[in-house]
Amino acid sequence: QVQLVDSGGGLVQAGGSLRLSCAASGRTFSNYAMGWFRQAPEKEREFVAAITRFGGSTYYADSVKGRFTISRDNAKNTVSLQMNSLKPEDTAVYYCAAGYQFTKVSGSYDYWGQGTQVTVSS
Repeated sequence: QVQLVDSGGGLVQAGGSLRLSCAASGRTFSNYAMGWFRQAPEKEREFVAAITRFGGSTYYADSVKGRFTISRDNAKNTVSLQMNSLKPEDTAVYYCAAGYQFTKVSGSYDYWGQGTQVTVSS
């Protein structure tokens, strides 16, 4: 089992920045690829970014490419999502997830955080 705790959400004006963090506990963190997903009201959960087990590769949704950066620190068992140039359409609950596959497919992730709300005002 892996336990994930998301944090760092909040209210920010358009153009601003936030940094989300996800702290993992339980099994060896470096065994897992990590992903960030988000879900806006009345919308499906969507992929945001993913990172391989040791951070060698990253993958982003087109909607966030160039604005968001995913990173991880295996010594601290954390994964982060730096979000810059935020837009109102980035408003959603953001979830980190852990899985054995480096993928944008949410069903391939086995463990999920509780989510953290990000609200971007115009």
